[in-house]
Amino acid sequence: MASRAVWKGQLRLSLVAIPVEIHPATKSGARVSFRQIHGPSGKPVRYEKTVQGIGPIKTDDIMKGYETGADGYILIEPQEVDAIKLETKKTLELVQFVDASEISPLYYDKPYYVVPTDDLAGDAYRVVRDALRADQKVGLGQLAMRGKEYLCAIRPCGDGLLLETLHYADEVREAEPLFSRIEDAKADKELLSVARDLIKRKTAPFDAAAFEDGYNKALRDLIDRKLRNRKTPRASKEGSDSARTSGERENVIDLMDALRKSLKTEPAKKPAKPRGSGSRKQA
Repeated sequence: MASRAVWKGQLRLSLVAIPVEIHPATKSGARVSFRQIHGPSGKPVRYEKTVQGIGPIKTDDIMKGYETGADGYILIEPQEVDAIKLETKKTLELVQFVDASEISPLYYDKPYYVVPTDDLAGDAYRVVRDALRADQKVGLGQLAMRGKEYLCAIRPCGDGLLLETLHYADEVREAEPLFSRIEDAKADKELLSVARDLIKRKTAPFDAAAFEDGYNKALRDLIDRKLRNRKTPRASKEGSDSARTSGERENVIDLMDALRKSLKTEPAKKPAKPRGSGSRKQA
């Protein structure tokens, strides 16, 4: 099945704007999934929005509620939330560059492929990719999709670019309360030597294909056996879902001119100020 873009817009580096689209780098359909089926009738179980004491309600009557504590909720129309204007809905601007080693693994969330939308965008796209690769840097920016603004890191990946969404600082739980119970003492030297020898013996280049999801395989084996068994209960499938995609084309400004102007107008990035005593500790 063809990949469907989850975001379309511009990747911007100062005055250089590159029309791109973002695709998930992982496949949710690779694992077995089930639907709930009503056994006696064989029909899919559907979820209906209801209100206690009222029963089923219309979707148009649903508002967004923000909990204010014991007082209850403040009510906001969905249209008011949708009306919030963010540049990051259509533009992912690279505002800072860092060494990849500076980002703790704790912050990484989900990977996406970034691809140019047409051949005209290819030249600018390759320049950004090769510049990041040459300087071994990761670009940082933000984009809005699916009702949330994400912090993003962009790096070279083969012939293209990989975007990884990052957790914000206030989304990362501090490790100290959990690790504080671990005794702060050095390991036994002899035991440490044996452990290091085992690690060296098992060290090899990473290959994800060498690992298999055993639980998923067992589920597929179970399904295969059920399919071959004529006594397995069956239910008819009702309807199918359809999805529509939409896109838009953006113009790419002259690349060399934009890069030269960017060097003249873009101020150098100032080092970040040290955070106070309240900064988070990294694992």
